[in-house]
Amino acid sequence: MTESFLHEDNEVFLKKIPDKLPILPLRNTVAYPFMPLPLSINIPGSMKLIEDAFKGDHLIGLAAMKDSSVIEPMPEQIHEIGTVCILNRIVHLGDDSLQIFLYGFERFRITSWHETEPYLKAGILLHPDTLEHDNELEAAFRTLQTLSKEFISLLPNIPAAAHDYIDKIKDPRHLLYLVASNIQIKLKDAQELLETDSVKDKLHLLIFHLSHEKEILKLKQKIQSDVNRSMEKKHHEYYLRQQLKAIQKELGESEESQSDVDEYTEKIEKAGLPDEAKQEALRELKRMGEMSRNSAEYGVIKTYLDWIVDLPWQIRTEDELDINHARTVLDDDHYDLADVKNRILEYLAVRQLVNTRRIQSEPDTIGNENQAMGAILCFAGPPGVGKTSLGQSIARSLGRKFTRMSLGGMRDEAEIRGHRRTYIGAMPGRIIQAIKRAGSRNPVFMLDEVDKIGSDWRGDPSSALLEVLDPAQNNTFRDHYLNVDFDLSDVIFITTANQLEAIPPPLKDRMEIIQLEGYTEYEKIMIAKNYLVHRQLNQNGLTAKEVSFSIDALKKIVQSYTREAGVRNLEREIGTICRRIAVKIVSREITDIAVTSDHVREFLKKEKFESESSEPFKIPGIATGLSVTTVGGDILFIEATWMKGKGTFLITGQLGDVMRESAQIAHSYIRSKAEELGIDPDVFKHTDVHIHVPAGAIPKDGPSAGITILAAMASLFSGRIISRHIGMTGEITLRGRVLPVGGIKMKVLAAHRAGLTKVILPKRNESDVNELPEEVRQSIEFLPVEWIDEALNIILVQ
Repeated sequence: MTESFLHEDNEVFLKKIPDKLPILPLRNTVAYPFMPLPLSINIPGSMKLIEDAFKGDHLIGLAAMKDSSVIEPMPEQIHEIGTVCILNRIVHLGDDSLQIFLYGFERFRITSWHETEPYLKAGILLHPDTLEHDNELEAAFRTLQTLSKEFISLLPNIPAAAHDYIDKIKDPRHLLYLVASNIQIKLKDAQELLETDSVKDKLHLLIFHLSHEKEILKLKQKIQSDVNRSMEKKHHEYYLRQQLKAIQKELGESEESQSDVDEYTEKIEKAGLPDEAKQEALRELKRMGEMSRNSAEYGVIKTYLDWIVDLPWQIRTEDELDINHARTVLDDDHYDLADVKNRILEYLAVRQLVNTRRIQSEPDTIGNENQAMGAILCFAGPPGVGKTSLGQSIARSLGRKFTRMSLGGMRDEAEIRGHRRTYIGAMPGRIIQAIKRAGSRNPVFMLDEVDKIGSDWRGDPSSALLEVLDPAQNNTFRDHYLNVDFDLSDVIFITTANQLEAIPPPLKDRMEIIQLEGYTEYEKIMIAKNYLVHRQLNQNGLTAKEVSFSIDALKKIVQSYTREAGVRNLEREIGTICRRIAVKIVSREITDIAVTSDHVREFLKKEKFESESSEPFKIPGIATGLSVTTVGGDILFIEATWMKGKGTFLITGQLGDVMRESAQIAHSYIRSKAEELGIDPDVFKHTDVHIHVPAGAIPKDGPSAGITILAAMASLFSGRIISRHIGMTGEITLRGRVLPVGGIKMKVLAAHRAGLTKVILPKRNESDVNELPEEVRQSIEFLPVEWIDEALNIILVQ
């Protein structure tokens, strides 16, 4: 049976409810029948509504808003189903607001809107709940009663009479709305519960929400219980620890721990720590003082404090800003390198001017001053040219401490920023370690092999270096272990690299590149004479009276036993000779010796290298190219041959994609110009061509070998031999242009070492020749070309 479920004592009152009521919108609240509802009102229109209703029949329609962010909603922003309420009492508050108390009677539906000013009025139609008397309703009602009592039992400070009150409720709607108004459910769900017509459906909805709330309450109690147990355990441990301290004090066993605290307190005061570091150190010291010396955490804090107090927070060396002294030091330590030395002297001169004059000017000038002071130098070049020793010379010329850190193979960001102290065995990063090792806050800091940083799942160290090498932000460098700022702005950072291409662009952008290309044969001999021989004699316990090297001997070592851009292997070979002489002196076979080229052959045995220009290739299809490798410039032989076939084009020598494309371009150009070169065009149809670049185990790539590959093929098909004294470099295009390439200086130095007398290079690289040493420019004839035809006219002379 379906019927309107109404109380008999309310029927008369409900009949008196008019079909037009003022509507009070509710924000974040839903009003239910049979439930009291207190509200605070401070909106002028709503306050007017309340005052008018209180003067009249005290009846108001309450309806929830669809969007709680709206201050004064329009009719379409209000739900259609609401609750008729009677206004019982009004309390005027001192802040121009009202506190009202209402009681809900019955649901209603808004049928039409009549007024919006000064407040909302609408036509309504009472919409009572429908009640279906059956076993399912009875079961749902009892389930709600049981759940309600279980829910109440989980709440704190609820009297036992609440259970009895629930048992006395016989009206399903009363229990339904009582529970709904006293649990936390979403506004959308609360409105859905009000709008549902069937009491049985309402009960099912409420049982679902109440069960959910009960589970949340259980979890909350469990969490609170776990927290309380943990707190009780900590309080108990603290109580026991305090008792232990008292016992230790009585036994005189706490003096050692107290002495540690006193010792570190004194160290912290003397260390001159910044405010942040000092506060952190004192906080950790306080924690240490409350612990037992046997605690593991005690040792961790002690190690942390050792790092804090041992860092040179205020220790710095005064710069010797004397440009003449710096020039003397650089000349004493390094031969030649005029351009590099000049740039270093410029760098030091700027520092001298800034520090001595202390110009106080406009903000723009100050910014430029800071930029000049904060320049990061990067020495780039092949191994053995003196990049690291240049950094040491800068430190010596300034009177600063020198520290070095190798970045080669580094893959863990924590190597730069350190590990957080939560990890076992945590340590500061290598930046902070090096600063501590230097014992000064303003050393010359060399970051070696910056181009060999890697990255993996542990982070990207090159990204961590961005802050270290940025003068605008390294004054607040924060190591993860220290967790306080350390000022790196006074440090002179110098980096070294072999290949600039391998340095990430954001990191390269922070550095000023100074290129060291390599040494000529004459420069190597002078370096050996003035520096290397003396150093190796000292390292091997010999004197200049016992051993001397002739110029011919040094020249023999350079030409026949080393092939490099730098002088590292040259020094090794000199060291080998010195050690073998030491054996003869100790065994008293000799007392002194003047090393000649014949002695070099005796001590170093078989010659390792011979001049490539002396290779007697008397067949067409071989050309000499110039290349750049990680160890400097080198010469590259390119060979071409042909055989009967079907026009296949084969390329070998472990070449990269760019170099293979250059070979394809050269092949296409030769075919397109066959008749002009005196080549039968039909030969390509029944001939396979094979291009090979020796040293096949070494990867090779780049466009600069294009002209060499084309020369080898032109020589092969024309039958004319290319002079072994000509080296060449340049990128080619299908139109026959010769485009500029990089590394001209290193390539020409390699040609000079190999004994070549002519170098073909792109015309747009002609200006690079001016950077070469005078000795090289005098011994090599440079042949700049803009078109391939010009190059072939020079190459194919026979």
